[in-house]
Order: sequence, then structure tokens, then C-alpha cells
Amino acid sequence: MSDLITPTLVRLDADLGGEKTDVIRALARVVGEAGRAVDVDRLAEDALARETTSPTGLNGGIAIPHCRTAGVSEPTLAFARLQPTVDFGAKDGAADLVFLIAAPDGGEATHLQLLTKLARALVKPDFTTALREAATPEAAAAAIMDVVSPAPAAAAASSAASSGSAPTTAPEAPAAAGSLVAVTACPTGIAHTYMAAEALEAAARKAGVELQVETQGSAGSTPLDPQVIEQASAVIFAVDVGVRDRARFAGKPVVSSGVKRAIDDADAMIAEALRNAGDPHAPRVEGSAGTEDSVPGASGESVAATVRRILMTGVSYMIPFVAAGGLLIALGFFFGGYDITGPGNDIATGNTIFNLPDLGELGLEHALFDSAFFAYLGALLFTLGGTAFGFLVPALAGYIAFAIADRPGIAPGFVMGAIAGTVNSGFLGGIVGGVLAGLVARWIGSWKVAPWARGLMPVLVIPLGATLVSGLIMLVVLAKPLSALMTALTNGLNSMTGGASVLLGVVVGLMMAFDMGGPLNKVAYGVATAGLGAAATASGNAPELRLMAAVMIAGMVPPLALALATVVRPNLFSPAERENGKAAWFLGASFITEGAIPFAAADPLRVIPSIMVGSAVAGGLSELLSVGLRAPHGGIFVLFAVSNILGFLIALAVGTLVSAAMVVFLKSLGRDTAAA
Repeated sequence: MSDLITPTLVRLDADLGGEKTDVIRALARVVGEAGRAVDVDRLAEDALARETTSPTGLNGGIAIPHCRTAGVSEPTLAFARLQPTVDFGAKDGAADLVFLIAAPDGGEATHLQLLTKLARALVKPDFTTALREAATPEAAAAAIMDVVSPAPAAAAASSAASSGSAPTTAPEAPAAAGSLVAVTACPTGIAHTYMAAEALEAAARKAGVELQVETQGSAGSTPLDPQVIEQASAVIFAVDVGVRDRARFAGKPVVSSGVKRAIDDADAMIAEALRNAGDPHAPRVEGSAGTEDSVPGASGESVAATVRRILMTGVSYMIPFVAAGGLLIALGFFFGGYDITGPGNDIATGNTIFNLPDLGELGLEHALFDSAFFAYLGALLFTLGGTAFGFLVPALAGYIAFAIADRPGIAPGFVMGAIAGTVNSGFLGGIVGGVLAGLVARWIGSWKVAPWARGLMPVLVIPLGATLVSGLIMLVVLAKPLSALMTALTNGLNSMTGGASVLLGVVVGLMMAFDMGGPLNKVAYGVATAGLGAAATASGNAPELRLMAAVMIAGMVPPLALALATVVRPNLFSPAERENGKAAWFLGASFITEGAIPFAAADPLRVIPSIMVGSAVAGGLSELLSVGLRAPHGGIFVLFAVSNILGFLIALAVGTLVSAAMVVFLKSLGRDTAAA
């Protein structure tokens, strides 16, 4: 990477356009003019495609658009100091320093390495100041090369520091009494993970304390040496996601926050960690098998936040089973017809491509094109989907237990989920069983045992004990009450007709739009998909299938409505929002409600009520028109699994129009008021 950036790839005080798309395309042309691109348009499109997944603007006037692309054949970095500045989606305003990173297609390691080095440098005031004061492209290129491709000796030292890990061998001398360890991790594992690490390391040097950081990012993670952890006085968790193998830090005083605090206020976190090191009452990472932040109130987490995080963990791991299983079942119906539910498993196991089923004997009257081949294909897909769907409740329970007790909780949690199916307690039994398994596993993990037995705890003692204790409680004490409650809920759902079912559609519509993929959204979605599994053989008008349709339609409305609003009244939206609106069409059509989040984050008081009203209307109309749906995901791409397609489209269109009109009205009203 000796010529990663040259003066010909630098533009200083340049006007590259008023929107980030203009800037990215202009920098792609810079790469082409420098002879570093084999396809300028492909480079620009790939960088813009990456931008639609999440903004690359960072606090402090910085943006780092990046991509892997076939448009370049070697790693390349272009830099622009903008005048005027351009919005790249950062919360604190527009960017004046923009780095376009392009790595060859397939060069993921190089791509992430460049991002890592840049991210670490960007929190250093000296680096950004040098770029803002650079008088020539040569000076700017030299400053960037100093951080992304230093001299070999410096690179070795930088690599060791960037890994955030101890050497593979034990240190020659014990760590200082005031030494600290830290873990940083953000959801994408790219920029903020490493910026937080660099900020903490700089603050530790200023305080004169030894600190080693484990960066759990996309570029890989080298775990801290166990001896370094043992000798550390306290640990800092600057994370927006769970810490991998948190049990390594059990018993250590802890300071926990998101990565943003570490970037903005690292000095205070270092000082707090040093205070906690000498405070016997400070929060600690608890339990050899668990995670500190599973404990209500630990490190300031409320009981409500703990419950939400635990349930969200279970739901997030459950969704892939739901999506895969549900879509395969829907495809099975598409090819084999709805009659495939009866003989499907027997056909899949008893027939072959050379021994196709007899449609007449099996009563398969609705196979695609009345074909034995398609009936066989439908049976295979239906069997695969049903098998995947069978893991829905066990996965929910298993990963709820994982959120409470870490890896030792997974096995007992899965077993409790399976028991929930055995005793017919459904997803309610899965939630209760998962929580029970997690708590018991955590309790067993807290036992004080002899050193020789510690290795047996997570792989034998905890799974065995937690499965035995929680299983007996589930079967002997909770099975009948949970089964009765689930039966009552199912009967209540089946009895909802007319106005009651419309009200249910309105309620789930409000839930789907309120937090756009958050806890309420996932609760509504989880209830619908759980019912979908129970209604695999039901008619298209079954309440469970109507509920699934209402949930999906309501979840599609927010991004579609906001995309429509940006077209109808573009002057009411910022350039970044108009760009997000283009992506929101596809996201909404695909049932990805999160496509509305950028709009809601920028203007929550106008956007959230608007999309809630539209989604409520859509959900209610879906129930009123008796729309049914056999697929748990897919949006308009699973219309083949919809009963009453016209009703589906009507409910979706009306909800979208209502939300779009309300958003335009409220934004116009706000603009008029501001102008007055």
C-alpha cells in the first residue's frame, strides 16, 4: 500500500456538489483521472450502494464512504477537503473532510484494515488539524500516508496497539497495579469500534495508566491475554452490542457505556475506572457463566432495559428460523398447492425425482400446472420449511437463556423451548422456559468450586444442572398453566371477528410503526409468526393468517409512505432524506420497516405519529378485508402466499397514502409556523 494515496488523489477546498451523492461521484472521477479505476461508474455505484445501508458520516466533520468494488484493481484512497461542507448523515452536522476508500472486489481484509487505521487516526486532533491546515495536496497525502501506511517499524508497533490485545505469550513482568483493560464494539464493527479504542488509549496515556484494548470489530478480534485480564484493576466496556466471552472478566470492577461516550469523554471513563478499582461497592462483572449486564441495575441498566434486551436477543436469533421456514413453507404451497400439508412429509421421504407421486391418489388438486414434478418439489420445500419452523420456539428460548447466562445457557434454553412445544404452551412457554433456564444456569455458574472443576462447569455441570432443574419445573409446575393460557389466547384470537379483529389490526399496526424494528415492533411480529406456525394447515381466512397479513402490511407502510412523501414534496426534506427516500421504496416493498428510521430520527415529532396513523389504518383494513398471509416475510415478493391479493394491495395503498399525506401536512405546518 505504498502508493495508496498520492497528491493526484487529493482535492483541497473543493466544491464537489451539494449532496453526498455528488461528492462520491466526483471522488470516483478523481480516482479515474488518476488512472486508478478500471470502471469509474461501477466504483461510484458500489460506494453509493454501501451508503444506503447506513450513513458514513462521523462526528467532527468527517465522512468515510467506502466499498469493495470491481471498479478498482488495487486499494485506493481519495481525499477531499470540501468547501462548502456536505451532509453525510452525522448527527453533529455536515462534513468537510471526506475519504473515499476503494478496495478490489474480494479484498475485504484490505478494506477493513484501511478503515481501522483511518478510524483510529480520526480521533487524534493532530491528524484532522493537519488535514484542515494542509496547504498543498502533497502535504495532505503525506499526512494520510503516515497513518494508513507507516514505516515498517512503526507499523509493527501500530499493529500491536491496534489489535488491542496482549502478546500471545505472557508479559515478562506483571502489569502495573493501576492497569486497565477495555473492550470496544459497535454494531457494524468498523469505524466507531476503533475510534473508541483510540480515544481510550489516548486518555490512558494522558492519565499515566496502562491500558490494553480488545476491539471486537469486523476486522477480527484478538482476545486479551488471560494473564493481562487477571492483573487488571478494572475493565471498561465501551460497547453498543454484547461483549463476546464476557465471563473472562468476571469479578472485575466495570465501567459500561456505549462507544459514543468513549469517543466523546474517554478521560472521564478512565478516571471512573480507576475510582472503581479501589471501591469495593463498585459494579462488577458478575458470575463465571453470565454477563454483568444481565443483572437488573448493574452499571445503571434499569429492570425494563434488561428485560427488553433479553427478549430482543431471543427474538433476533429466532427471526432467521422464522424467515427461512416460513418462506419455504410458502414456496411449498406455491408449487404443491395447499393440499400438500397432508401428504407432504410422506412424499418428501417416500418419493424421488424418478418416482413422482400420483396426484389423483393423494388428492393433490392444486399443484402448479397440475404437475407431479411440482407437487414433489412443493413437498420437499414444505418439509424443509416445516423443519426450520420447528426451531422457532426452541431458538427463542435458547437465546433468551443465552442473553442471561451466556453460552452455558443455550443448551438448557433450547431444551425448554422444545418442552414448550411438547406441552403445547407455544411462544409463551418458550419465553418462560428461556428465562427459567437462563436464571438457573446463571445461578449454578455462580457456585464457588475447586479450581480443577472450573473447566467442567460451562460444558457439563451448568448445562446438565440447568436442564434438569428448569425442565422439572417446566413439566411439573408450569406445563398445565402455560398450556391453558396459550389455549385461551388462541381461542380468543379465533373468536375475533368483525370489529374486534379490526381493532386487533389497528393495535398491531400501531406497534409495528411506533419503533420501526424495535421491541414493540418485534413483539407484534413475534406473536404473528408464532401463530403462523400453528396455522400451517389452516384455511386462508384463519385468524392467525389474517394477523400475519396485518402485521406485514402495517410494517411496509412507514418506509413506503416516506418514500412517497419525498417525491410529492421534496422541498420538505433534506438532500440526505431525499436520497434515503430512494432506498425506502425497495425497503418498504420488502417489509423492512427500519427504512423509515432515518426520517424518524431527524424529525420524530412529525414522522412517528404520521406513520403510526397510516400503519393503524392499513392493519385495520387488512383485517376488515380478511386478507390472509402464509409467509412471514418478503413484502410484495410473496404475493403468491396471500389470500385476497386485491385486499392486500388496497390496505397497503390506503395506509401509505394516509401516512404520506399526514407527514407532508405536518412538515408543511411546521415550515409555515417557522416562517411566521
